[in-house]
Amino acid sequence: MYETILLPYDGSEGAAEVLHHAAEIANWADATVRVLYVADTNRDSVTVVEGRTVDVLEEEGREIVDEAAETLDTLGVAHRTDIVQGSPAPTIAEYAEEYDHDLVVMPTHGREGVSRYLAGSVAEKVVRLCSVPVLSVRMQPDETLEFPYERVLVPTDGSDAATHAAEHVLELAGALDATVHVLSVVDDSTLGPDVRSAVAGEESEGAANDAVEAVVSAAEAHGVADVVTHVEHGRPAAAIRDCIEANDVHAVGMGTTGRRGTDRILLGSVAEKTVRSAPVPVMTVAKPD
Repeated sequence: MYETILLPYDGSEGAAEVLHHAAEIANWADATVRVLYVADTNRDSVTVVEGRTVDVLEEEGREIVDEAAETLDTLGVAHRTDIVQGSPAPTIAEYAEEYDHDLVVMPTHGREGVSRYLAGSVAEKVVRLCSVPVLSVRMQPDETLEFPYERVLVPTDGSDAATHAAEHVLELAGALDATVHVLSVVDDSTLGPDVRSAVAGEESEGAANDAVEAVVSAAEAHGVADVVTHVEHGRPAAAIRDCIEANDVHAVGMGTTGRRGTDRILLGSVAEKTVRSAPVPVMTVAKPD
């Protein structure tokens, strides 16, 4: 399913753990991992050492990707490395597209503080910008990394973006023989106490059930044998986290939508909140323009 995996990497402790997670995926998929270090042109890193001009970040990047390559050698993973200059988020997104990568595995935070250039805001920008599926891993003490994923959560609101993302995530779940949990959330926070709100609530619940059933039908087409459905009421991002914890979910897959570039928005902002807060990896899949 994946032949080439892009791993933006800065050598922080959290990123090192994500390197191992990417290696597990690569071993399963028989894929090549490309370790990418972006020398941030937003920082002044050029200096003179013993009469020669040196880019400190590039020098640092070479050491970091070489160490990553040694780890991948030990793990038996085919790999390549590259160091490029640029603004991190757009550079990563453009690199993934230019070299036809199938998946970006994106660490967001190190356990010992914010990683040097893969801060949460950078990872979120990559999710917004990138047309390639992005697996975001928020490395915090409560983070769970399990592979192969045995239980995968697919949140849906029935939109084109959610439907497109579900197809990709269901293909992965089918290949892994994973159980798929399908969740649609009726957001009651916008409803008032009057009759019109009650009618709107019934319509919203009907739409949520229809969205879930559409994913169930698609799951059957992808050979997913075990599907569990959930229609919940409440705040969507909170309901997603509750579903993860209640069902010991190993990964979440959901969609993004909007125009290409910096104007891309995430699915109702719910995906953005999920990327920031979910205690498991979150795969976001962009709907083509």
